[in-house]
Amino acid sequence: MQIPHDTRRALDVVVALVNTSAETEQPDGLADVNALRGFVHEYAISDVGELSARDLAGVRTVRGKFAQIFAAPTSRAASVLINELVATAGTTPQLTNHDGYDWHVHYFAPGASVGDHLAADGGMALAFIVVSGEQERLRRCEAPDCRRAFVDLSRNRSRRYCDSRTCGNRLHVAAYRARRKSELGAEPGSEQEEIVHGGEQQQAADHA
Repeated sequence: MQIPHDTRRALDVVVALVNTSAETEQPDGLADVNALRGFVHEYAISDVGELSARDLAGVRTVRGKFAQIFAAPTSRAASVLINELVATAGTTPQLTNHDGYDWHVHYFAPGASVGDHLAADGGMALAFIVVSGEQERLRRCEAPDCRRAFVDLSRNRSRRYCDSRTCGNRLHVAAYRARRKSELGAEPGSEQEEIVHGGEQQQAADHA
């Protein structure tokens, strides 16, 4: 799937923001204004002035809206949420080439709050996904103990985990161990079970 650079970057920010919530991160990644400052700095959010508790509340609200869009069951439901989001943000498209970046579009209005900034740019990036017929690429990790959001950009829409090197490999190893124990009839804690466990990590990785 071909995504313009600025849209891809906006989607990365959307995913990162959703994943600061208490649902995926403990403690909440936006617990206070200092945490918001850290987020703005890490993701190089431009045109942001001094931040306040009001900004924090606004960004948390936008985060919740983004999470609802990821959970939308259909593209129509997602479109309703996105339309509300970008309308509230007062979207104002502008061409810009700031800070050494080539020409791209900012959708937030001049002087917008950081919440409206994120809502406008992130909302339009999500709109691009829906317009492209790719709403199902907005996903949550399928690992049972992980609810992190991600955008599945794989060619055949087959990605299941937020990070294949952590959640994916961990579940592959767990599934392999369960199969091996079942095949060999090893009882938990038995000598046979210890033998099964001894060399299975590398073998599971080979099967992942």
